[in-house]
Amino acid sequence: MVRWGMIGAGTIGREWMADAIAAQPDGELRGVASSDPERARAFASEKGIAIAYDSVGALLADPEIDAVYISTTNEWHMPQTLAAAAAGKHVLCEKPLALTLEDAQEMVAACAAAGVVMGTNHHLRNSATHRAMRELVATGAVGDVQAARVFHAVHLPPHLQGWRINRPEAGGGVVFDITVHDADCVRFILDDEITEVTAMTAAQGMGQGVEDAVMGVMRTGQGRLVQFHDSFTSRHSFTGFEVHGTEGSIYGRNVMTQQPVGSVVLRREGQEEEIVVTHENLYERSVRRFNAAIAGEGEPAASARDGLSSLAVALAALASARSGGVARVPAV
Repeated sequence: MVRWGMIGAGTIGREWMADAIAAQPDGELRGVASSDPERARAFASEKGIAIAYDSVGALLADPEIDAVYISTTNEWHMPQTLAAAAAGKHVLCEKPLALTLEDAQEMVAACAAAGVVMGTNHHLRNSATHRAMRELVATGAVGDVQAARVFHAVHLPPHLQGWRINRPEAGGGVVFDITVHDADCVRFILDDEITEVTAMTAAQGMGQGVEDAVMGVMRTGQGRLVQFHDSFTSRHSFTGFEVHGTEGSIYGRNVMTQQPVGSVVLRREGQEEEIVVTHENLYERSVRRFNAAIAGEGEPAASARDGLSSLAVALAALASARSGGVARVPAV
């Protein structure tokens, strides 16, 4: 039985992760801590959690906690992960892992030195649609992959805006919030590393001191080109992921979402085939894989290194937007 503590009492925890942890037959959500103790108490009452700790330190000092899920604002991920590792707790951290690659690498090294499992909560790779697209690519259904396109332009709802649109010091902005997901999905579906990014950012009316839209191109180690468009300001758009190869194309529609929805179509020789997928809760699968990793059965769905790689791509996108040139993505 993995006994979990939640660090942060925000929307993702409330809408998805608390229930995902509680749904595991080998898991228990024991407690929650927040920078605001009253918020932690209200969260615990709402979700039926046994303990609301007065501080993060109190949660980490509890010997009955085995693993923590960290969903605080981005600037807190590093110190809280280091503290959790020092306390011997396994860590599932929200993306981006940190605001700099050096900080994220220190987090990963600390967890490795402490002998605890560390994962990144990149939920999208747990989607049945993304796993189906990865399988189609891996089995050669589209031949040699030449290009991909990611459509991840959405309208950020009011209850999720807050720090994401007005606190650059907390890692706000669309690149840290959404482009990191694109990067992880590209790496997962294509089984390829991203080596270069060219990007332009924009302020389209929602961001206050941070970018609320970005568009650009990634190049992978195998020479594939990937076009991406992310925004907080697109009220009427569909999300999607396309893969184009020498023998066919894959069209994933409505697949860049937290909901277990979306469709995958394979198009070859003028014929279209809808791929049958069995949808499941993305976050439940993420926690299931993490619990298994703690038991020594494989790795988390998204590892610490996956989190490092997606952060490196996001940082390269921001660097490209600032410089107006191509930014290299360092190997991690």
